[in-house]
Amino acid sequence: MMDEARYNQLVASVFKRMLSAADGIDPDVLEADVTGDMLTLTAPSREKCIVNTQRAVRQIWVAGKSQGIHFSYEEGTGTWKDDKGRGLELFSFVAEVVRDISGADFAYPS
Repeated sequence: MMDEARYNQLVASVFKRMLSAADGIDPDVLEADVTGDMLTLTAPSREKCIVNTQRAVRQIWVAGKSQGIHFSYEEGTGTWKDDKGRGLELFSFVAEVVRDISGADFAYPS
């Protein structure tokens, strides 16, 4: 299991990238709010996508599309993949949820 400092660094990078993507969307279409270890993306319909840390197991949990998915970081690929082996990738999944709840294109900066 990765050490806490590395996990914290990776999570900070994830949140920063997601907040940058949210900044590119009109706040009347998608609102982003960070509180502690949780990033909440809210559409005008009040539907939400919640991205939350799971520190004990060094994962990121995402609630959206009526499900909760845990993502683990893969050092070899440098990506966050779902822990059930369904082939879901964190940033793509969140972009999909945002599109579903708001209609907005959640474009990540490179």
